[in-house]
Amino acid sequence: MTTRLRPLIALPARFAASTSALRYAAEVNARALIEAVWRAGGEPVTIHPTDPADTDVAARIARFDGVLLPGGGDLAPHRYGAGDTHDSVYDVDDLQDAFDLEVARRTLDLGKPLLAVCRGLQVVNVALGGTLHQDMGGPDGEHRHVVHPVAVLPGSLLERAVGAGKVEASCYHHQRVDRTGAGLTVTARAADNTVEALELPAAKGWFTAVQWHPEDTAHRDGANQNLFDALVRATTTR
Repeated sequence: MTTRLRPLIALPARFAASTSALRYAAEVNARALIEAVWRAGGEPVTIHPTDPADTDVAARIARFDGVLLPGGGDLAPHRYGAGDTHDSVYDVDDLQDAFDLEVARRTLDLGKPLLAVCRGLQVVNVALGGTLHQDMGGPDGEHRHVVHPVAVLPGSLLERAVGAGKVEASCYHHQRVDRTGAGLTVTARAADNTVEALELPAAKGWFTAVQWHPEDTAHRDGANQNLFDALVRATTTR
């Protein structure tokens, strides 16, 4: 009897300064994210961030069926042309930035299915020439440790993916999109007008990006799990 292999979904690793169980610094991805991909029928594969000047990122991505750009720390403000750095900017890593930006560009060039989450959305926006608000204004403005509804654009790829016109979004971010990158369309907003999702109508392959963390609630919220299901499904319909 033959077993159908799961589509391979690449997730760039995140650097962790310490993990007690491993005794050393580590490269990790959130367990909830990995489990959401697995529930969707994908085989999640964490990939090592490398300097794009030294490795062919497109060649590395080409062997995967899809890509998921996960959340993480902030992008360095100079990546989107900012001349200063807000005090709240945290966990900036130059190698991580360079790799993630190249992954976003090359995945879109290749037409591979791509789901971008939180930092991942910001990475795609910056990769396509967009900018970010470095800080949303403290406890009353930022979207950290909150779950709130987002309105989804009718007829959008996001609406088809989640199967609903409204999604309860679990958020953890203090930055947001300022100017959208070339060709990107806003497909969801929060009540305060924060951009909560983007897509690229001219994309060669399936692509959507969300500012929230769908993995937080995907185990009990079908609309959020549907995002991962849609990513994996797109790998089999190309």
